[in-house]
Amino acid sequence: MKTEQKIRIATSILFSSCFVLFLFLFLKKMNHETTTLISLKEAMTRVDNKLQVLDIQFKELDVTKDNLIQQFEQHSKTLASQAAQDEIWTAVLALGFTSMELNILYSYVIEVLICLHTRVLQKLPDLVKSLPTLASVLRRKAKNKHVRIVWESILEEYGLQERDVTALCSFFIAHGNKAEHYAANVRQVYIKDVTFMITNMVKNQALQDALLRAVQVIEKGKAVRTPENQRTSLKELMPSTKD
Repeated sequence: MKTEQKIRIATSILFSSCFVLFLFLFLKKMNHETTTLISLKEAMTRVDNKLQVLDIQFKELDVTKDNLIQQFEQHSKTLASQAAQDEIWTAVLALGFTSMELNILYSYVIEVLICLHTRVLQKLPDLVKSLPTLASVLRRKAKNKHVRIVWESILEEYGLQERDVTALCSFFIAHGNKAEHYAANVRQVYIKDVTFMITNMVKNQALQDALLRAVQVIEKGKAVRTPENQRTSLKELMPSTKD
């Protein structure tokens, strides 16, 4: 065999070997890159799943936060209402009126409460038997929407609010067992200006407002609400020393 042929054969073998080696390395690299891509894809899938889980958890936390805020606000309102009620009770029990003055205030209070109860029965004649007292109306309105709507319309009709009724009921419970009802002509004989008496003697604003409105309802048919910035001060109500 000639030398040139041997060289060509050796070159072909070497080339073939190099090609096979190159192909092996290439395939190995491609396999590694494919494995890397698969691993990367799996990792991204896991991250995406975790993000979805976190998103769900954050939404649940938002719902929990909103519920807690709502409960806190409701609890705050309840505490504020209880505190206001406690203040009214304290003010009612601390009233320094004489028996005659107390009877006059009681007369206005009981007449307003009777008036409210009577008006409810007029608007709900089908419930006369099931609403024998104002207390039954107050209980029923909490559960019956129709009764509640009628009750609210009656309060608006007389210029009263729920807190006024609460204060008047507190007064009635505290003093009803020992007070005596005075008719209108008797009240006028004893007290010329009951409004001044209430403003001068009742320091709790909620109780004072309720009693003043009770007087207005009985004497004028409806309470007139005075804006806070137009309230008459006690000094303005006091008679001048010059007079």
